[in-house]
Amino acid sequence: MKKIILLLTIALTAFTSATAQVITQVPQEIAHSNNQLSAKQVVKLDGIPWGMAWLPNQDMLITMRGGKLRLVKQGKLISEEVSGLPKIEVANQGGLLDIAIHPNYEKNGWIYFSYSKADGHGNKSTAIMRAKLKGMALIEQEDIYIAQAYSNKSSHFGSRLAFDKSGFLYFSIGDRGQRDKNPQDISRDAGKIYRLHDDGRIPADNPFVDNEAAKKAIYSYGHRNPQGMAIHPASGAIWVNEHGPKGGDEVNIIQKGKNYGWPVISYGINYSGSKFTELTMKKGMEQPIWYWDPSIAPSGMNFITGDKYPDWQGNVLVSSLKFGYVVMLTLQNNQVIKQEIIKDELTRVRNVKQGPDGYIYVAVDGQGIYRLIHY
Repeated sequence: MKKIILLLTIALTAFTSATAQVITQVPQEIAHSNNQLSAKQVVKLDGIPWGMAWLPNQDMLITMRGGKLRLVKQGKLISEEVSGLPKIEVANQGGLLDIAIHPNYEKNGWIYFSYSKADGHGNKSTAIMRAKLKGMALIEQEDIYIAQAYSNKSSHFGSRLAFDKSGFLYFSIGDRGQRDKNPQDISRDAGKIYRLHDDGRIPADNPFVDNEAAKKAIYSYGHRNPQGMAIHPASGAIWVNEHGPKGGDEVNIIQKGKNYGWPVISYGINYSGSKFTELTMKKGMEQPIWYWDPSIAPSGMNFITGDKYPDWQGNVLVSSLKFGYVVMLTLQNNQVIKQEIIKDELTRVRNVKQGPDGYIYVAVDGQGIYRLIHY
């Protein structure tokens, strides 16, 4: 009876809305799938491969956090680096971060990057740039968003990019290590999910456009360090995963103008083991649909839609830096009903993406890019 009461207490209905979410406590250990995949290295790279994106001709662009952009043509890594990148502040978690291809790339040629940028006064922030690729050089570069810089710390830059089905660009910026200043304050950048038009204009229906004090690009707030972002293939909703501190990594469905609670509510604690909050829920703050305790250090995120894994279509993948595996969350009505490891022993998995060929690709620190295939 006590066990039943505990389970009922842990399963909490967070709120009622068009996309009602239910949070469930995660077991301490994640089971391995009975149908694990093998990994075939397709691109060998030193350093940290952060972002992966494919052009319409299936050429692959890879951002390296150390400040390099690499091109893979017909499965071969080009030895020459792509030139024309902006000046990037490379330090600790900062550098060249994510990459996304415009949905109408074949017509306009735009490629989008996130990177850490110095402000000239000793501080740095996350910036979003778009540019075009001509041969092995970027041209027509322009920053379309530069977050205000408040700190010289080199942590919690975010950052992921994604276009939704309407062509809006979403991106994440971490709290920059200033949890008590930035995430809950909509007059400050950092600790937010943002939404822009593809040219950097602020959408007229963004939630805080009529608030004179607010950063108008903000779409949601109260985030710690979101490093995974994906568009749900059916609903078109923005899903993110984000690092908690010690425990409390989260998966959230992003809704317009909502507050996701950091650091007022959390399922994590300080790295020292002490608490920074007594609250795991509070009125007006959203609950995650899933969280991990202990932390897995989630990085990339991607929905399975290809025909290479027919039994897994519609499920979401999350890569783990801490444990070096890829975990699959089986979904039912926006609820996680099962989690399982589909590939492990990969050291630090930085990102996971489905390629245009339908296969799953993972970026691994210090190694490069792997394709996951059935045995």
